[in-house]
Amino acid sequence: MDHARAVNILADGEKMNIESWGRYPKTTGEGYSFETVKTLAAHLEKNNMFIPYGMGRSYGDSALNEKVILTRRYDKLIQFDPEQGIVICESGVTLDELIRIFLKKGWFLSVTPGTKFVTVGGAIASDVHGKNHHKAGCFSNSVLWFDLMLPDGRIVRCDREKNRDLFLATAGGMGLTGIILTAAIKLKPVKSAYIRETVVRCNNLKDAFEKFEIHEDATYSVAWIDCLSKGKAKGRSVLMAGENASTGAIDLPRKRTVSIPLDLPSFCLNSFSVKCFNHLYYMKSPQYTENRLTPLDTFFYPLDAIGHWNRIYGKKGFTQYQMVLPKASSFEGLDLILDKISSAGMGSFLAVLKLFGPQNDNYLSFPMEGYTLALDFKIQSRLFAFLDHLDDIVTDYGGRIYLTKDVRMSPDTFKKGYPAWDTFSALRQHYGMNQKFQSLQSKRIGV
Repeated sequence: MDHARAVNILADGEKMNIESWGRYPKTTGEGYSFETVKTLAAHLEKNNMFIPYGMGRSYGDSALNEKVILTRRYDKLIQFDPEQGIVICESGVTLDELIRIFLKKGWFLSVTPGTKFVTVGGAIASDVHGKNHHKAGCFSNSVLWFDLMLPDGRIVRCDREKNRDLFLATAGGMGLTGIILTAAIKLKPVKSAYIRETVVRCNNLKDAFEKFEIHEDATYSVAWIDCLSKGKAKGRSVLMAGENASTGAIDLPRKRTVSIPLDLPSFCLNSFSVKCFNHLYYMKSPQYTENRLTPLDTFFYPLDAIGHWNRIYGKKGFTQYQMVLPKASSFEGLDLILDKISSAGMGSFLAVLKLFGPQNDNYLSFPMEGYTLALDFKIQSRLFAFLDHLDDIVTDYGGRIYLTKDVRMSPDTFKKGYPAWDTFSALRQHYGMNQKFQSLQSKRIGV
């Protein structure tokens, strides 16, 4: 049983261990679940200071608190329009469930993150992005409206015109504006459960940027990057671009999954093992291959096939450091960041580079037009001081850090990266949200 399922079967108010996907920090809190709005309103009336908790797939402390609202039981499908591809569902429904139900009917998510094991409410709260941000924007672009329960128990419908301020604050607002109840999501029509994928090896960071630009018209694009390579090979990458296929079965093929049964010893992940992995991954990738048929699961969710893969980083856990830089300064800034990473020997074998399109109007949404780099680091004594140094580079180049992945960002770094933070904070105060909703992260960064 997954952790999110386990915590949702506990009695309301029962103490439980709560953690994020990064497994740091580990904390204890009280969990309160609901299946009706009446039950949820009663929870909000009797208790203070909650944060919503869905599948536990955010990496840091954005969904951790002394008291959490467990949303997973609120998981009914309400309505589907087969002509328009619009599904109305409760916020505890997962992206995996939407895919399993609607893909065989010819519909897929317009925007999907790198895991399908997240709730609709969590996807909105994080305003998640995927491999097609440069074309389709964030998840909120596919959200027509959502119903939000405010601190006083009122339920309001929010879209881009009605209660626009609440829409802009909630999409990307990390659960700090209220509890998302139901949402209308626009799906994308597809003819196949496959992607026509093009794979290109890139010799270095400059080559990777050039290849991204060459493939900028591709619907989907992403690159694995070797963050420990140096010299002429610094930033060598494997770019994967894709289009929805028009041939192939409409249902996903059955796929074998494996699971990491226990925590690996921390010493298994070191600069030597990461260098070896990166070398083998780069060399086994084709120099160039075009239009190979790849299942959607393999293209979008490669790590979902490995159960409990977060155990690879050991008992202390890990953090994912994801940042974005404006397009004009992306190359120079990322080049410097890769220098710092390789010099410190702090490499990650899960390192992903993506191209973002224009940012949206949401107050705390992460993407901006430019390049984003995401890296996983195991928790160790010298890590946070090193990441503080990377923060300085990111802010100097006009970038920001992704709240959904963050576990240690300072208030100053947050405020520099998110200029609308004061508008967001003022809205929280106006609606009394700051008296009802908080997380370990919100207390740390000062919202």
